Amino acid sequence: MRSRPSVGRSGARTFGLTVRGRSLLAGGVATAVCAVVLDERDLLRVGLVVCLLPLVSLLLAVRTRRSVQAARTLLPARSATDTPVEVALDLRGGPVFGALRLADTVPDAAGPVPSTPPRFTVHRIGGRGARVTYPLRPALRGAHRVGPLTARAVGALGLAEFTREMLAPDRLLVVPRVVGLHGAPRALGSGEGLPGAAAQQGQGSPDVMVRTYRQGDELRRVHWKSTARHDELMVRLEERPWHAGVTVLLDRRDGAHRGHGAGASLEFAVTLAASIGAHLLRRGEPVEVVTEDGAPVAAGAGLDPLLDALAVLRPAARPDLSGPSTAAGRDVVAVLGACTPEQAGQLAGRHPGGGYAVLLDVATWDGAGERTPDPAAAAEVLRRAGWHVSVAGAHRTPEQAWDALVAGSPVSPAGAP
Repeated sequence: MRSRPSVGRSGARTFGLTVRGRSLLAGGVATAVCAVVLDERDLLRVGLVVCLLPLVSLLLAVRTRRSVQAARTLLPARSATDTPVEVALDLRGGPVFGALRLADTVPDAAGPVPSTPPRFTVHRIGGRGARVTYPLRPALRGAHRVGPLTARAVGALGLAEFTREMLAPDRLLVVPRVVGLHGAPRALGSGEGLPGAAAQQGQGSPDVMVRTYRQGDELRRVHWKSTARHDELMVRLEERPWHAGVTVLLDRRDGAHRGHGAGASLEFAVTLAASIGAHLLRRGEPVEVVTEDGAPVAAGAGLDPLLDALAVLRPAARPDLSGPSTAAGRDVVAVLGACTPEQAGQLAGRHPGGGYAVLLDVATWDGAGERTPDPAAAAEVLRRAGWHVSVAGAHRTPEQAWDALVAGSPVSPAGAP
């Protein structure tokens, strides 16, 4: 991204003599007055020359400010968290009388490197211009403002200065990091939302699908061949369910997360939801990412609009997980923060067919020791409703949380090896 060049004709500005310049001007005036009183012409000439020096320096500083043009380039203007970004400032014009001191304003979230702060001093601009660069390494997702660029033209001998905003801020979009995931839970994409497998079909046989046995299923629907293959009771579905895609539900409730900055549980949840969405899109699944209230995160289809929307996603003040039911035929993969058993029941009621959930043990992100709901109780409610659940703490990575869900076994409790 390249910002529009500016000659510094807008924005706040300050100009005038430095302390040294004001002192020299006062000394020159005093010398001239004394020369007039004493009728000393040579001393008067000296006083006038001393008075002119800071005034000439001030004019040169103003000329430097007016003659120098600047443009900012972000390479790239859209990046992922913890990915290097280079900011280039291109200067044209001149000559520079004295020095031109540049300072770019960058928020801490955009990741300015402490060893190379965005401050520069330029003494000369050649015919081809000059370029100065500095690195960024954004630690937090979001739309960050890089700028404004402030230039301070210091005249010769440091007698005068002119400070002005040369460039307006540019937008640096930092999207969530996407990690590579592997595999998928059994039957994700079949529309059932539960582990299952397609049965072998013979000539003239119905299109048979199977899923795990649920309490209340009729024993006559047990598919014994699949039961022997999977080593658990499997029941037959007489018709292949229509599959409308996968809904990834991201719990962004402020009260359901703990931690601060890039190490917060919400950032873990956003990274995991973005990675699941990218993984399923690569597998050819129609994917929709929604928040806990059922609102779609991105208006457009595809990975880039999804990541752009997740980049600026903010926490919500909703206390519960109530909301609209999931559309028929869609599987659900939920990434949840802290949940009480009642809130887990609300989610289960929205998708009675069951689903998949990664439940975060947010107590492991909570350095202050604030009391949080026991994830085991919420996980048990979801499992009784036919969900597969894995529990992940701060010591786990998004890849490990997904692998545990794929394997169908919970992640070991916090602190376990």
